[in-house]
Amino acid sequence: MKLTILGSGGCAVIPKPLCGCRVCVEARVKGPPFSRTGPSLFVHDAHLLVDTPAEVAWQLNRAGIERLDRLLLTHLDPDHVEGLRVVEQIALDFRSWEAYPKKRIELLLPVELDGRINDIRSWYGPVMDFYEKQGFIQRKVFQDSCRLGDLEVFALGVDRGSHRVFIYVFDQGGRRAVYAPCDLKPFPEDRPEVRDPDLLLIQPGIFETGLRHDFVYPPDHVSRTTLYTFTETLDLARRLGAKQTVFVHLEEYWHRGYDDYRALEEDLNNVRFAYDGLELTV
Repeated sequence: MKLTILGSGGCAVIPKPLCGCRVCVEARVKGPPFSRTGPSLFVHDAHLLVDTPAEVAWQLNRAGIERLDRLLLTHLDPDHVEGLRVVEQIALDFRSWEAYPKKRIELLLPVELDGRINDIRSWYGPVMDFYEKQGFIQRKVFQDSCRLGDLEVFALGVDRGSHRVFIYVFDQGGRRAVYAPCDLKPFPEDRPEVRDPDLLLIQPGIFETGLRHDFVYPPDHVSRTTLYTFTETLDLARRLGAKQTVFVHLEEYWHRGYDDYRALEEDLNNVRFAYDGLELTV
């Protein structure tokens, strides 16, 4: 199973526009791997894109992706869906303003996301209804899992009330990758699908020190309701028995650059921090 981290950043890109901090200045000068775009993943074996940040069209071009058949969404936060219009950019035949049939993308939706995705609207009404009518997408709704050739995809919901988030497990012949980029607390660690994965792709969680403006998260900060701390996330990866852990969704406000993350890796076993364009084989 081949995977590419198209975007390793979080809710703000690095360099953040107009920001003069050392991390953003360095990224502006050096580019990748110091710069980071929004969170997205490509699963080559299924020609599958996971999430569509605002920069996704550029990400696909940069990575040299030549075929895209399917799309998954982890949740509906803006940094994960702002680039949904990429399906129109790929499929549109401007002569008819409808899709080239062979370029139609299959949108894979867990049942609960299908029930909420029409909340994303434009002047034309619900965005997905419009894209489906024009032929840019074809919805495929599934309950707990779906099979894509020899790849099985499991959708595990994070119990966050009305804000539904999904963790995806990709299983190919017993080799498993878990993708949990954002809002992953409480992690469903009792589920057998996430135990002993070959690869765990996960957000590192809250860094308690070294933040911009010397900020310290108070005990009741809202981020603590959606994220573990970095130490807690490391402990979670150990409990799961992950053979390799790769951290994604690296936030600009954590005030750490590429070299800072590389230094952290030296003290950790089978752990690395992702960068845009990182290719992984499971």
